[in-house]
Amino acid sequence: MDSLFDVAEGGENREERLAELARQVSVCTRCDLALNRTNTVFGTGDPYSPLMLVGEGPGENEDATGLPFVGRAGKLLDDILKAVNLTRDDVYLTNTVKCRAAQPEGGRMKNRPPRAGEINACNIYLAGQREAIRPRIILCLGGPAAKTIIDKDFRITKDRGKWYEVGGALAMATFHPAYVLRQRDDDLVRAKRAVWKDVQAVYAEYQKALEARG
Repeated sequence: MDSLFDVAEGGENREERLAELARQVSVCTRCDLALNRTNTVFGTGDPYSPLMLVGEGPGENEDATGLPFVGRAGKLLDDILKAVNLTRDDVYLTNTVKCRAAQPEGGRMKNRPPRAGEINACNIYLAGQREAIRPRIILCLGGPAAKTIIDKDFRITKDRGKWYEVGGALAMATFHPAYVLRQRDDDLVRAKRAVWKDVQAVYAEYQKALEARG
């Protein structure tokens, strides 16, 4: 495999760096998630955006399409972004792992959280994406992304909505759209309010980053 750091430090533009990383991901066998995947799910969006969104990992729909955040959780994410006048084209969107984590249950494959070893094996690619894009702001969607990027002891219910400095970027975590969809009644109202508050704060920093860029 080519060195990710050679790719990141070379003279290529960001699209070329990311295309090379995506090529490496497409043939990756660093963990057993490669055994059952249909497609790798690398990332989409604007590589020059100051804002990167990082989720947990692809599910069944993402594995089928090769695109991150499709299906119900993806629709909710689109609605969340639209509420602050953003679209997927305005941000860069990826996950901590690039292959679906699933296990057989009831005669079919069911999504499961990626294991620590799988996240660690894939972290070289997420690090490569961060090096190529150099985001000013990172929004972690859910606890696993926050544990990977912010702190291994991060607790999403206690620590979401707070800013952290991570490798020259401002990082915050909020609830994953799939988590929000699982809530009911008052819990649903509280989760939506929390995400809305977090995304407003992230958008304010996004605007500052655009203004600083000129």
